[in-house]
Amino acid sequence: MRLYAMTCGWLGGPLGNFLAGVKGRIRVPVPSFLIDHPKGLVLFDTGLHRQTQSDPHGRLGGLATLFSVEFQPGEEVSARLRVLGIEPERVRYLINSHLHFDHTGGNAEIPNAQLVVQRREWEAGQHDEEIRKHFYDPRDYQLGHDVLVVDGEHDVFGDGRVVCVPTYGHTPGHQSLRVQLDAGSVVLTADACYLRRTLDDMHLPAVVDDADAMRRSLERLRALRDAGARLIYGHDPEDWAAVPQAPAPM
Repeated sequence: MRLYAMTCGWLGGPLGNFLAGVKGRIRVPVPSFLIDHPKGLVLFDTGLHRQTQSDPHGRLGGLATLFSVEFQPGEEVSARLRVLGIEPERVRYLINSHLHFDHTGGNAEIPNAQLVVQRREWEAGQHDEEIRKHFYDPRDYQLGHDVLVVDGEHDVFGDGRVVCVPTYGHTPGHQSLRVQLDAGSVVLTADACYLRRTLDDMHLPAVVDDADAMRRSLERLRALRDAGARLIYGHDPEDWAAVPQAPAPM
């Protein structure tokens, strides 16, 4: 089994969005990951929508005033897959950590996959008040995919190799992904842990859905790290610089 990391654009914005109260700006990667499992291909998050390459304000609305977008043709998730010799139609499972624009924007590029999402996240994404509260865009995820809603931990293939791990707090139903490679366990934290500093210092972002739940999720991630897992943080530019990029596997 192989795991590939792919950069699907970059976002710039106030550092305080990522570490509450900290001054300055930060430029962060927008990751997507492919897992090549013997029983099928799994994609974890899909990055930005291709419209943001030419018209970020038209796609993101007010969010485009908070984030600067660096996203070029050829960086969309479908193009990243094709570099690996994989047509997007072959992906069997599409796992969204949560429904924010930089994690679901490329869902439309993966037409045949079953979408795997936590029930509480999916339900929040169906109601106007919750959509406004959490800055969801239904155009990113209400696309007619076969949707598998799960409650808590979910073993995708039933063999312990690809496991959704509930890490609520950033949004109502955020989930991370634990991948068991031959060389050891890798945990893709997504936005449960933006940066290494988030975990090291238990320093939360400026805006979270449930701060107590996010702290509990960070404690769970810390326990996994202490047990020997390698954590790939959601948007850490320094950590990302050390992550092999596709077509090289991790």
